[in-house]
Amino acid sequence: MRKYDLKKEAEKLLTPNIVNMISLIHEYKGKQTLYIESKKEILTSLLNIAKIQSSEYSNKIEGIKTTDNRIKEIINNKLEPKNRNEEEIAGYRDVLELIHGNYENISITPNIILQLHKNLYKYSTASYAGKYKSSDNIIEEVNENGDKVIRFKPVSAFETPRSIEELCNSYNEELLKEEIDPLLLIPIFILDFLSIHPFIDGNGRMSRLLTLLLLYKSGYIVGKYISIEKIIENTKESYYDALKKSSIKWHENKNNYNYFVEYYLGIIVRAYKDFSNRVEYITNKKLCVKDRVRIIIEKQVSKITKKEIVEICPDISEGSIERALTQLLKEGKILKISGGCMTSYISNNK
Repeated sequence: MRKYDLKKEAEKLLTPNIVNMISLIHEYKGKQTLYIESKKEILTSLLNIAKIQSSEYSNKIEGIKTTDNRIKEIINNKLEPKNRNEEEIAGYRDVLELIHGNYENISITPNIILQLHKNLYKYSTASYAGKYKSSDNIIEEVNENGDKVIRFKPVSAFETPRSIEELCNSYNEELLKEEIDPLLLIPIFILDFLSIHPFIDGNGRMSRLLTLLLLYKSGYIVGKYISIEKIIENTKESYYDALKKSSIKWHENKNNYNYFVEYYLGIIVRAYKDFSNRVEYITNKKLCVKDRVRIIIEKQVSKITKKEIVEICPDISEGSIERALTQLLKEGKILKISGGCMTSYISNNK
């Protein structure tokens, strides 16, 4: 039977790469405090964008979608959901807002996890909302031949309540001792949660909401301003690969958490880098729109879309950004990579 000993698992993970990432996140956390104190107006605009992106992309990972216009209206409480997809997006929005505003008062217990799951289906008639699975489930994937194969078999429905309780107890116990860095405990908790797979539906979305809750409670609130869910969706192949590798022999307590922990820490580092860059972009208002857009494109490791530029600079209208892109293309400063509605741009100086 699976045992939940987060301290034992965390102590195996102090590799040079993981230690370096943790140190880097600690540095970003220090800068985070300065930004929050001095850039309140900017952070409000980033908060609104992240809220929309988090609700959109966390659901998108599960194939739950609606139009860009409707999702913005739903997240801003200007439209009522009209179908199951929109009901689940609205439910995610509500749980996200609850965590944003009350994370300090939300404890990590089985009852809280059940309540958050119930809230996730607030606009749905799903009978399983706020209840553990009543029958065993499996995690499937499609192989290269197009056939469904079992990737992982979670704990049984019978073992699920005990497993969640032991997982929460182990996490809270180690957090209270303050001997293990929370940045190690959090991804271990999330991998175990996903491996237990306690619900019939909503396990992935719950894992991302719990990620934010655990990070916020430990002082890492970057997810309020940069959508961690979007970063995960953009790297979902790496996410699923790390999850798969780290869940091998999980039932026997012989799995290797390293793959998943490295992936998760990398996501947090990326979020903090994006946070720093966006604050810099928005505060650099003395530059003309064209130069701001040019700098954004030049600093990208890969291509960037117009939609992403608009999200980075919420103080600039979409029309102004469109004109800046046209000018930069004429001057040969950037290159356009055609892709229909997903047309993107790269710097021509690299």
